Order: sequence, then C-alpha cells, then structure tokens
Amino acid sequence: MNVLVLNAGSSTLKFQLLRTDPDRMAANADERLARGQYERIGGETIYTVSTKDEATMRGTAALRDHRAVLEHLLAWLASDASSVPISSIAEIEAVGHRVTHGGERFRLSVRIDDEVLRSIEETIELAPLHNPNNLKGIQAARAALGPGIPQVAVFDTAFHHTLPDHAYLYALPYQWYRRHRVRRYGFHGTSYRYIAYRYRTKTGRTREHTKIIALHLGNGCSACAIDAGSSVDTSMGFTPLEGLVMGTRSGDLDPAILDHVGSKEGYSFPEIEGILNKQSGLLGVSGLTNDMRELLAEEAEHGDRRARLAIDLFAYRARKYIGAYLAAMNGADAVIFAGGIGENASVVRARICDGLQWMGIELDADRNAGMVGGKEGRIDREGARVEVWVIPTDEELLIARDTVRVVLGIEHPG
Repeated sequence: MNVLVLNAGSSTLKFQLLRTDPDRMAANADERLARGQYERIGGETIYTVSTKDEATMRGTAALRDHRAVLEHLLAWLASDASSVPISSIAEIEAVGHRVTHGGERFRLSVRIDDEVLRSIEETIELAPLHNPNNLKGIQAARAALGPGIPQVAVFDTAFHHTLPDHAYLYALPYQWYRRHRVRRYGFHGTSYRYIAYRYRTKTGRTREHTKIIALHLGNGCSACAIDAGSSVDTSMGFTPLEGLVMGTRSGDLDPAILDHVGSKEGYSFPEIEGILNKQSGLLGVSGLTNDMRELLAEEAEHGDRRARLAIDLFAYRARKYIGAYLAAMNGADAVIFAGGIGENASVVRARICDGLQWMGIELDADRNAGMVGGKEGRIDREGARVEVWVIPTDEELLIARDTVRVVLGIEHPG
C-alpha cells in the first residue's frame, strides 16, 4: 500500500511517501519512496524534495495555502521528473496525518470522518498552535484526493493514555480536571512508540520486558518513562511547554514568575506565554540561538559563557529527569537518545550522562563519539549496568504503518 504521510504546520508541510503492508512490516521491508518539505506557504514557497535514490530537487513556487501545496506535491510525485515509482496519484492508497492533540478521546489512531474532524476541532483549545494546522493538512488532502481515499489520524498524545492518574493529574482543585480536563497529556508519543518498538527489535525483548527511559531531544524536547512497553510518565504536560529546556521553550518554572514579571514589565498574559514558548529555552539563556550545533560551536571556538550556560542548563534538566524516572520505575534497563540533538550531539549526550555513573549509566567515549549521523547502536561502557542507546526516531514510518492497520482493520500492536 502506498501511504502519503503529512505533517502540516502553520506555514510548512512535511511529507513522506512510503510503501508498506503487513508482510513488509513483519520483515521490516517498508520502502521510503519520497520525502521533503514545503516552507513559507502563503508566499514564495520554498520546497525541497528527494526520492528513494536520494536525488534531491529544490525550488520555489507561489503557493497560497496547504491545498495548493498538496496539489503541487501530487503533480510532482506523478511526474517523470520525480522518478517516484508511481504513474499517477491514483496509486496513493491512503493518507496518514500527524495530529498533535487527541484529548482524552483518542487513545489509538483512527480513520478520519466528519465526527473525528469535529472532535479534533474541539481539542483546538488544548493545542491552539498545532491542531488548526493539522486540520489544514487533512482538509487539503480531502480536497486534492477526494473523499474516496482513506485518511487516518495518528495522535502524539495517544501513547501517553496509559499514564496512571497519580502521574497525569496535577495537584490542583480536582474540579479543574472534571470541568476543563486540566491534566498531563504528554507529546512526542509517536516517536516514543517507535523508539520502544525499535529497542525491542534490536534486543529481542518482549513488550512486557521493555523498561526504558527515552529522551526525544530536538527543538522540542521531552522525556518518557516506559515500563512494560507503556508510557507511565512523561515530561511534557497539559501543553508542550512543560518539562525539559528546549530550543525556544522554557520548560519547568515557578508559575508565580508570570505575575511577577508581568507586573514589572507590563506584559499581558498572552505576551508572557509567547515569550515562554518562542523566546526562552536555549535561545533565551544564550541570547544567541536556539540551535544546539551553533551553541556548541560558540562554546568550543570562543568560550562563550552564555552558550556554555545554556548547554549546561539543558543537560542538567535532562539528567534530573533521568534520575526521577529511575526512581519512578525502580530502575530501567536502558536510556535511549533520539531526536536531532539526541541522535547527533555526542557532546551533549556525554554531559547529560555525566554524574549518573553511580546509577550504572556509564558511556564509552569512543562509541559515543562515533554514534552520529543517523547511526543506531549502544554507547555504554562494556559491563555497565544500564544500557545506553542512540535510536534515530522514525515517526513517519510508524504513521504509515498505523494507517495501513487502520485501513485494513488490523489490531493495534501497542
């Protein structure tokens, strides 16, 4: 089955075209036929697309909205210029969408119909920066491909519905949860599902014996405690703002700061929320950039104090969460790094793990230094009590597989 996977942002659209089916899944023989992204939608849109043989094409086009982008993409996929092994868009058999927030209703991936669309719209107040854009992608695909092509929603929050109530509830008046569903939802769930699956594949462990701490470290960062294959705690909360230090998000803070700074600086609450989401984190502390690569270069080349401070704060917060989750689960078999920083910044991985030796977490310096650029494997020292892995995440593959399962009515594997 040829599955188009879409991840729609406010002015971006990322895509992959994958070929998969139950037999390919069982043999790990899924094919990635094309991938790419469109940026600056609404003006002179910049696109980068590449095919199975890694041939890359870049260009610009005046594309007013997500529907125009999708029509442009579909025309390219079916053209001779793409070298994608489909002759027409009729060979696209299903579409899988990344949807950020599924609220309390959606615990599994679902086929999209009008009722599902209405439910996703109802969760917009929980994810105002994400779900409206995810809906744009769904509506664009409906318009471009027609109602006969099945579409499936795969929710970032779904994996975390196994959190026990003592982990997902806040110590707030209980009626806030009853009336307004104020609780920890967690995000990056699709990534964590893939990481846990891939760990089981590499180690031969069963789901019941999968006890890991996973860190998805990119521009957005989170940690997840996975016990018996299920999420039992995670660092992001009611929104993706809570938890670890991120590229532009603050992570955990004392909420009294908001009123204090607001009264001192004359900020409205929406302005403060914007600062916490877009001007804080690595960017706010360093005053330079939210890009970890640039911060590491500034520290190495110029000894920049604030660049070093931002990196240290980032590593310290991640190290605290590892310790907390080791306590919450009474230990773990492995710590796993994923995401752009987790997969490529060996220096950051070392700084996060430094000081955890007494817990049995010890890195092999050479293994760690060599595990970059999409490589997968262990980086712990021989004989260490806790395994440490780098596992590049592949959310798009998982979305494609879920789409096939939903369309064919195959039971969700968990």
